[in-house]
Amino acid sequence: MSTSSNTGPTAIISALPEEQRGLIDLLSNHEHLAQIPRSLERGLIHGQPVILALAGVGKVSAATTATLLIERHQVQRIIFTGVAGGVAAQVNVGDVVVGSEYLQHDMDASPLFPRFEIPYTGISRYSGDAALVAHVLGALGADSMLASNQKGFNIHQGLIVSGDRFVSSKQEVQALRDALPDALCVEMEGAAIAQVCHDYHIPFVAVRSISDKADDHACN
Repeated sequence: MSTSSNTGPTAIISALPEEQRGLIDLLSNHEHLAQIPRSLERGLIHGQPVILALAGVGKVSAATTATLLIERHQVQRIIFTGVAGGVAAQVNVGDVVVGSEYLQHDMDASPLFPRFEIPYTGISRYSGDAALVAHVLGALGADSMLASNQKGFNIHQGLIVSGDRFVSSKQEVQALRDALPDALCVEMEGAAIAQVCHDYHIPFVAVRSISDKADDHACN
């Protein structure tokens, strides 16, 4: 899992217990860290040191978790894994999206700043770490913007948008498509972690499995 010579641990963050459970099952040398207010599990996965963090839902929870992992546990890279709603027409339930860009779709300080731009940064889109993105794509068996693997689902690479709102209507998802035509999926944490990792110069990538199409059937 390491993509550099630095031997510090990799953090894998999830929002929900259901998204983390399979990772915990993979841990060897498992140690629960009594860390308030987050649930942290430390150990090895395939011989590599990892810390699994259960962040909870939303941008603030995600950002504070990432900061805690960087400041207190000196993690050297962060991966976010979990589910998301498909936005682009070609992104279907069961597909996987690997984020190479991240944007907060509910950030709007206009007219003082352009819509989506983080005030005083000049940034609206944060980039995933190129080496880490490539590493994840390789692990998934894909090395292109859209690839099918042997397991029967498509793997997409591109823009993930985040906001403190569960998008679950045809009107809302169409508004995202209109405002951000290249958005692949929508969720509630990734862009916040991308901003923290940018500030701390920590490599980051989010990997999202598509659970719904963010439309009127998203809660079914």
